[in-house]
Amino acid sequence: MLSPDQAADSDHPSSAPSDPESLGGADAQALSCCVSDPEPAEGGGGEGRGGGGGGEGRVGGRPGLHPPPLSREEKRRRRRATAKYRSAHATRERIRVEAFNLAFAELRKLLPTLPPDKKLSKIEILRLAICYISYLNHVLDV
Repeated sequence: MLSPDQAADSDHPSSAPSDPESLGGADAQALSCCVSDPEPAEGGGGEGRGGGGGGEGRVGGRPGLHPPPLSREEKRRRRRATAKYRSAHATRERIRVEAFNLAFAELRKLLPTLPPDKKLSKIEILRLAICYISYLNHVLDV
């Protein structure tokens, strides 16, 4: 409720209606982005974090100003910064590397070397496999 001296001062910004529907026309559209909306019904409560529905946080503590929506890259960066995501990613990477090493071990078993238990690097295994396949092709062609 306005005091009598505030009601008389119609040029005062706080006496202007803050509801965009009460303004009507182009003024309503211009102010609709600046008027703070009530809390969303989704119940997210995630101010400033990427989990909310379209950036319902506040900029600089000023009510009513929404931050610009996060870009796809920024959302991805924030999601990847969580400990849960990093832990899951590390687990997936460990499984991938184990499968990769297992495949090299299987390939290594198929290659003839002297001595048979000689330790080979991955690049040596690949080069030896290329040579061995070429040799087998040559044997088949003859």
